Amino acid sequence: MLKYSLRQLEYFAATAENQSLAKAAKWLNISQPSISKAITNLERQFSVQLFIRHHARGVSLTPAGERLLVDARGLLRYAGELQQNAQASSDDTRGEIELACFVTVAPIFMPALLADFSECFPGIEIRLHEGNQDDLLFGLASGRFELALMYNLMLPADMEIGLLASFDPYVLLPEEHRLVKHKKISLKSLKDESLILLDVPPSRDFFLGLFKAAGLEPRVAFSSPSLEMVRGLVGRNQGYSLLVTHPYYDHTYDGQTIVTRPLADKTAGGELGLVRLAQMRPSWAMTTFSQFCTTWFLQHHAGRGPCQAPSIKDLPSTAGS
Repeated sequence: MLKYSLRQLEYFAATAENQSLAKAAKWLNISQPSISKAITNLERQFSVQLFIRHHARGVSLTPAGERLLVDARGLLRYAGELQQNAQASSDDTRGEIELACFVTVAPIFMPALLADFSECFPGIEIRLHEGNQDDLLFGLASGRFELALMYNLMLPADMEIGLLASFDPYVLLPEEHRLVKHKKISLKSLKDESLILLDVPPSRDFFLGLFKAAGLEPRVAFSSPSLEMVRGLVGRNQGYSLLVTHPYYDHTYDGQTIVTRPLADKTAGGELGLVRLAQMRPSWAMTTFSQFCTTWFLQHHAGRGPCQAPSIKDLPSTAGS
């Protein structure tokens, strides 16, 4: 017989998420002693210490607690899915997804993608998170995130990716730049120009790697983790930039016109996909969303606008998934 309960695991996960017994109690709308007792019982049953208590500064997970948190989140997720499947009728699709997205990609694709998905599957709730690659990989590894929309760059061996689209690197220039007259621009022609570098992992290494592969050393004038800051500096004639993520408009936040040109060099493209921890069992909601994304991106790149959702009949069957 099990000597711990799903409720105890829920209290443990909430405390880890909030890094505080008091905040977890408020979040779950229960008393703090109830949470403290549940955690104490878990520690007794597993014969490990799960948290380190810091006076007036909340709690932090021990290594044993971090390992348990991954499994606890997976078990709670599976238990929730089991209940939803038991309660749902055959045509009533319900579920929840903890979805993360790479910070430069999120504002370009997520609003339309989530709106279209919600229209087709209103019963599936998505909680959206944003971050750089390090944030996303940590969240996936810890079980906090189930899926992450991100680029296929330097992914650990324990992650699986379903590729959705590929985007070629391009050059971003101010409107009056001398190279705007060219249809394509080589890396060699940029070596003496000022580079505005998108400084967010793994984009920084990717773009600098393009120059290194060509035997060139760029002149980095400014760097920023913000895509719009990079675009703004280019618009104000502070240099050029190399990017993969491509917003749909050709003006900066402060109204300056910017121009894009393809790279003349043959370079690897940026492959965008949905990533998950290989050992995590995909829920029905995760499978449904993954298949929807595959169809959505195929239709988008075939010329249909990003706000034109694939219909449910367009989706691949989830039988056997």
